[in-house]
Amino acid sequence: MPSSTAPVASGSSAKAWLSAFRPRTLPLALASIMAGGFLAASHGQFRSEVVGLAALTTILLQILSNLANDYGDSQNGADSVHREGPQRAVQSGAISPAQMKRGMGLFGLLSLLSGLALLWVALGTAGAWVFAAFFVLGLSAIWAAINYTAGSKPYGYAGLGDLSVFVFFGIVGVCGTYFLQTRALPLPVLLPAAALGCFATAVLNVNNIRDIRSDALAGKITIPVRLGPVKARQYHWLLLLLGFGCALLYVAFTYHSPWQWLFILSSPLLLRNALLVWRRQDSLQLDPLLKQMAMTTLLFTLLFGLGQIV
Repeated sequence: MPSSTAPVASGSSAKAWLSAFRPRTLPLALASIMAGGFLAASHGQFRSEVVGLAALTTILLQILSNLANDYGDSQNGADSVHREGPQRAVQSGAISPAQMKRGMGLFGLLSLLSGLALLWVALGTAGAWVFAAFFVLGLSAIWAAINYTAGSKPYGYAGLGDLSVFVFFGIVGVCGTYFLQTRALPLPVLLPAAALGCFATAVLNVNNIRDIRSDALAGKITIPVRLGPVKARQYHWLLLLLGFGCALLYVAFTYHSPWQWLFILSSPLLLRNALLVWRRQDSLQLDPLLKQMAMTTLLFTLLFGLGQIV
């Protein structure tokens, strides 16, 4: 493994910043927005401008989270010579800590402006209390993106990252996007929201299983560090089963067409991910499964959504 004390690269190149954005995480961030859009469309209330701004805001928040994660883990010791995953920008010296903090500030501001534009387009001046509630929710999302591994008391180091991912990538992303288009929130919508939350948490879980050793050494007590490698893999199975089960329940409760079962076509890929996570013990072999789980979640969302509107 390359040393974390590698010499600083000359300047922060565009390539280094692009790598720090972690483009492979962005499809997963968009999945919940897509699901909210599909669900609204299935009720004849799709608003493209709302979904577009929600997607932009989510991408900006995800990039902010990735930059903060890069910065926070380098400062708190999780990005060390013991880490099994790809080397990070601050860890390698490609981007300095000061530059990364400025990047975090920029994307925090862009997220705020994009979120305000989203609320203005979706809600206008009507419903001041609703506007205020979503504004507070947006500020919470920015706080969560930064303080996952950065800040004086990063909650990711206390094992709360799974809960945050479930809430923001699932419940908030799907339900928020749906509500901003329809001004309503039927209880069944919580089921696909929970499904997306479980699948997003599963992506994080693969990452944390891969990093058990380095996280434990750095005092980053993730769920896999708490559970150990065997139970963490059982937890992975549970997340996938719960997510798929929530989708099945939603269709059972709202059934009107056999096309609604289209998402079942994604089940072999979910099963493959679960089996490979269970079998692969080498941390480096787990890394490709992060992308595979993220892309499977995106495919699940497309199939699920299309099944609701066909």
